[in-house]
Amino acid sequence: MKTLDKQSDKNLNIEESSTLALQNECTLLKQEVEELNAKLKWYEEQFRLNKQKCFGASSEKTDSDQLSIFNEAEKESTTGKEEPDLEEITCKRRKGKGLKKKSFEDLPVETIHYHLDEDEKVCPECNHSLHEMSTETRRELKVIPAQVKVVEHVRHVYACRHCEKDNITTPIITAKMPNPVLKGSFVSPSLMSYIMHRKYCEAVPLYRQEQQFINFGIDLSRQNLANWVLHGANHWLKLLYDRLHTYLVKEPVIHADETTMQVLAEKGKKPTSKSYMWLYSSGVYGKGISLYEYQPSRAKKHPKAFLKEFNGYLQTDGYPGYNAVEDVTLVGCFAHARRGFTDTIKALPKESDISRTTASEGLEFCNKLFSIERKIKDKSPKERYKIRLEKSKPILKAFLSWLKTKDRQVLPKSSLGKAIKYCLNQWPKLEAFMLDGRLEISNNRAERAIKSFVIGRKNFLFSKSPKGATASSIVYSVVETAKANGLNTFYYLNYLFERLPNINVENMDQLDELLPWSSSIPEECKVSNKD
Repeated sequence: MKTLDKQSDKNLNIEESSTLALQNECTLLKQEVEELNAKLKWYEEQFRLNKQKCFGASSEKTDSDQLSIFNEAEKESTTGKEEPDLEEITCKRRKGKGLKKKSFEDLPVETIHYHLDEDEKVCPECNHSLHEMSTETRRELKVIPAQVKVVEHVRHVYACRHCEKDNITTPIITAKMPNPVLKGSFVSPSLMSYIMHRKYCEAVPLYRQEQQFINFGIDLSRQNLANWVLHGANHWLKLLYDRLHTYLVKEPVIHADETTMQVLAEKGKKPTSKSYMWLYSSGVYGKGISLYEYQPSRAKKHPKAFLKEFNGYLQTDGYPGYNAVEDVTLVGCFAHARRGFTDTIKALPKESDISRTTASEGLEFCNKLFSIERKIKDKSPKERYKIRLEKSKPILKAFLSWLKTKDRQVLPKSSLGKAIKYCLNQWPKLEAFMLDGRLEISNNRAERAIKSFVIGRKNFLFSKSPKGATASSIVYSVVETAKANGLNTFYYLNYLFERLPNINVENMDQLDELLPWSSSIPEECKVSNKD
C-alpha cells in the first residue's frame, strides 16, 4: 500500500513538473511572439515613415480634423448656435502674391519716348495737324547681364623741378592708392565678392562659375577662384569672424546645431568619413550673429571649447555632446518633441486607431504650446514670461502627467514609445524655455541658419581639405550674419574687401565699424525693407 502511495506521489510530481515546464515554455513563447510583433511593427513603421519622407509632404502641419478624433464630441458641440434654414455655399478666392511693385521704387528708371514722325502728325479725316493729347505707359523690368572690365590703377609720381635746377635733393612724392585685396594678383574686391556671393549665397560651385566666366570670354581656372576664396576668408574675413565670436559669447542666449559634411584630405581619416559643421546663433533679441565652425568630429570637446567664455542659456536639439559645456543652462527644443508625434502619425497604418489617437493627443499638447508662442512673438520678454506662466504652465503640467501615464501603455521600441521617452528624458530642458522671456520654445532659429549650408552642400558636395572647410565656415558666418542684419551680401563683401586692406586691423574700434550692425555701413549695402 505504501509502495502504491509513493508511486502515486512520484507520478503526481512528474505531472506537476511537466505542467510547470509547459507553462514556462508557453510564457517564453508568448514573450517571443510579443517581441517579434514589436519588431515587425517597428519595421513597418520605418518603412511607412521612409516612404512618406520620399514621396510625402515634408511639412509638419497636420489636419486639425485629424487631430480632434479624441475630443470630437466636445469640439463639435457648440451651445447657442442656430441651425441654418438654407444651405449656404461660400466661394473663397485665394489671392496670389503677385508682384510687389513698390519694390521697384529704388531701381533706376530708363524712359523711352515714342513719337509720331512729322509726316504722321496729320489727321486722316481732315488733314489738319495733330496735337499731343495724353500718354500711355508700359513698365517692364530690364535685366542687364553681368559685365566684366579691366580697371587700371595708375598712381602718378611727382617731383620738384626747382630742386632739380638748384642741385638740391629732389623730393619724390607718390599719390596715394588703395591697397589691393591680394598683392600681385588681378583679383579685385568686387570679383572676390562676386565669387563668394555666388558660391555661398546662391550655391553655385566653382566649376560652374569657371564655365560662366568662359561665357564672358575670360579664362579663370577654378584653382585661381579657390585660391582667392581661401585668401579672402582666411586672411581678411577671419578678422571679422573673431570679433563676431567675441560678441556672440557675451549674448544671453545662444542656439546651437550641427550637420555632417565631407572633407576629402583629412589627416588620419578616410575620404568617405563624416566631418561636421557646427552652428552657433544668437537669440531672437540678440545682435543677429550666426557663426559656423568646421570640426573633424562630433565630439563634445568642440562646443565646450567654442563656448568656454559663454555662461547664458544654450538651446539645442538634445544632442548629449552639448552637456559638456560648462556654466550654461541647457534649453531643449519642442519642435523635436512635436516631430516625434508627427512622424508617428505618418508611420502608423490606417487601422491603428488607438496608437493614432494617442499620438494625436501628444501632438495636440505641443500644438497648443506653439499656438501661444505665435501670439506672443512680438511682445517684450517681460510680457512673454508673464503670459507663459499664465497659459503655458498648465499645459506643460498636464502634458507631463499624460506622458507618464502613456509611457506605461505603449511599446518602448515603437515610434510612439520613442517620442514619449524623448519628451520624458528631455523634460527639464523642454520646460526650461519658461525661465526667461528671451528664450524660444524651439531651436528652429539654429536650424534655419544652418539650412544655407545644407543647400550649398548639395551642390558642391564636399570640401577638398580642412583649410577649405575652415574658409567655408568663415564665409558662411559673415554672409549669414549680414543677412540677419538686413545687408546685401555682395555689396557688403565688396565693402569689406575694399576697407580691410586699408585700415589698421589691430585696432578693434576700426574693425567694429565694419561689423554688420555698425552705423557706418553704407546705405548701398542695406536691403530695402519697403513692402
